[in-house]
Amino acid sequence: MCGKDGDDLYILRRRSADSPVEAAIVQPLVEGKPLSGEVISMRRREDVPFLFDVKTELSLGAQAPASPTESGGPAQVATDSYRRGWDAIWGRRPRKRQGPLN
Repeated sequence: MCGKDGDDLYILRRRSADSPVEAAIVQPLVEGKPLSGEVISMRRREDVPFLFDVKTELSLGAQAPASPTESGGPAQVATDSYRRGWDAIWGRRPRKRQGPLN
C-alpha cells in the first residue's frame, strides 16, 4: 500500500513474476455504483503481512459499458408507448419535405 484517500487505497501491483510493477487504486464495492477495471479479492500473506496475494474475480476491460461521454450521450431507451405519450403532450415534429430544395 502506498497511500490512502478516504476509502481509496493506492497500491503497487505485480501480476506475475515476469510482469512490471503497476500503480493501482483499490476501492470498495458499493451497491448502485458502476464497476470499472477489475473486481479483485486480496489475501494477506502470513510470511510478509504488508503484502497481499491478489486474485482477479472479474475483469471488466472489454465488457464495461461505455460512459456517456464515450458513446456520445445517454442510452436511448424510448419505447413506443413513451413516444406516443410524448407525441400526445408535445405533438409530432413536422416531417422534412423531400424535394430538390432539401
